[in-house]
Amino acid sequence: MSHLAAAAASASPGNPWLNIGIFGAFVAITLVIVFRASRNNKTASDYYAAGRSFTGGQNGSAIAGDYLSAASFLGIVGAIAVTGYDGFLYSIGFLVAWLVALLLVAELLRNTGRFTMADVLSFRLRQKPVRIAAATTTLVVCFFYLLAQMAGAGGLVSLLLGIGDKVGQGVVITVVGALMILYVLIGGMKGTTWVQIIKAGLLIAGAAVMTVWVLALNGFNFSTLLDNAVATAGNPAILDPGLKYGVSEIAKLDFLSLGLALVLGTAALPHVLMRFYTVPTAKEARKSVVWAIWLIGIFYVFTLVLGYGAAALIGPETIAAAPGGANSAAPLLAFELGGPILLGLIAAIAFATILAVVAGLTITAAASFAHDIYASVVKKGKPAPGAEVKVARRTVVVIGIIAIIGGIGANGQNIAFLVALAFAVAASANLPTIVYSLFWKRFTTQGALWSMYGGLASALIVIALSPVVSGTPTSMIPGADFDIIPLSNPGIISIPLAFLLGWLGSVLDKNTEDPAKQSEMEVRSLTGVGAEKAIQH
Repeated sequence: MSHLAAAAASASPGNPWLNIGIFGAFVAITLVIVFRASRNNKTASDYYAAGRSFTGGQNGSAIAGDYLSAASFLGIVGAIAVTGYDGFLYSIGFLVAWLVALLLVAELLRNTGRFTMADVLSFRLRQKPVRIAAATTTLVVCFFYLLAQMAGAGGLVSLLLGIGDKVGQGVVITVVGALMILYVLIGGMKGTTWVQIIKAGLLIAGAAVMTVWVLALNGFNFSTLLDNAVATAGNPAILDPGLKYGVSEIAKLDFLSLGLALVLGTAALPHVLMRFYTVPTAKEARKSVVWAIWLIGIFYVFTLVLGYGAAALIGPETIAAAPGGANSAAPLLAFELGGPILLGLIAAIAFATILAVVAGLTITAAASFAHDIYASVVKKGKPAPGAEVKVARRTVVVIGIIAIIGGIGANGQNIAFLVALAFAVAASANLPTIVYSLFWKRFTTQGALWSMYGGLASALIVIALSPVVSGTPTSMIPGADFDIIPLSNPGIISIPLAFLLGWLGSVLDKNTEDPAKQSEMEVRSLTGVGAEKAIQH
């Protein structure tokens, strides 16, 4: 434990200037790529969908880069290191969710829409109310996800640069936000996609090196690694279910709620859905998801080794006591394995992870406002040439500022947990409407509005009245106590309720939708006929 002894003697593990230097080199290289990619950003299609110029393999790598967020790398490794088996449930949930995306939505969404989720939802329903509702849910989901990434940035920096005070961490979150704004303003979707492809390669390569290193120290025997983790932790319970979620009935319900949110939320995340529009055909959209499943699956296997490796080499108590808490497990493991240089590289990858994901979220939120609200509702589908992209760029700045303020407020929260909340809101507000729109002929505008607004409101209300916000020492508002609902994740309440509201609203709606439009959507979603640059299969 010589490395950790040295770390304890200094303000932060490793060399802060080396960490900053490696991260600066990454930023410089990716900014050059973003500038080169920005040369072709002339139309809305270029800015939102990268001119539909990416192959399935490239887009699949970018999806992996978008999806493997700070929560995946920092949060899940930390959760496994501290809570063992229960922490790995995040990995399982995040991975299995892709089967829902592949089988239910990827190809059908690509065939039906152009730039945003609202294009699909409003295809056969009334444009104005549905687009406003879809834009609202998109912005809320993106905001929750942005909070998680910004909180990850603050926690990582507090560990790596020895910045323990909130003011210093706030400055760093501001710098991350400013870089995010720069990436999206200049590069649009094309620049953002290349950053995500590079970041995915770096993240998986970095995790692979650390995984092999940890296994080598344990004789390439996973059982030996688990034994060493138990010995260091002094607690055999890290191999058993229940360390985080307990054995009570409420804990079991909470776990079921989390699982529902993770598995159903992925197929409704706006920034993931938007990636399907960057490929030229539905066939490439399917290929994208297959590539993404392989890359993401390999990475989540690595998290199991890295989590238990951190528990074995560092110990859950040391990790929990670090400045970044459980989120510090991966950087501390890198420092224990390879000293300051490996820590600097892993830190740069973690920063790159945060930057790439927040850039993807920001362009999704900006596209939703500019395309769905400004172009489609305010200008009734006839914006002036170039006006929509100008509005999108201004929206990027506003969203960036809001994300910075929110990130400073959320600093110190568990990021895997914040992301799980974003998944729950997405699964509640978006998924029922997407499924009904694609597969139920009797679905109506009223059903869509009831489902989206009802799912969104119920998810937010359950979160507000849960222990996440008040009632415990680890709550967002520690001094308050209004946790009426004992569940930490709203999915088990809000997701079924949103499906019920979508059905009820449609059944009670006296207005029927245009059957010709419904038939057109069915043919187009299944065949690609009529979709931009799509081909018939």
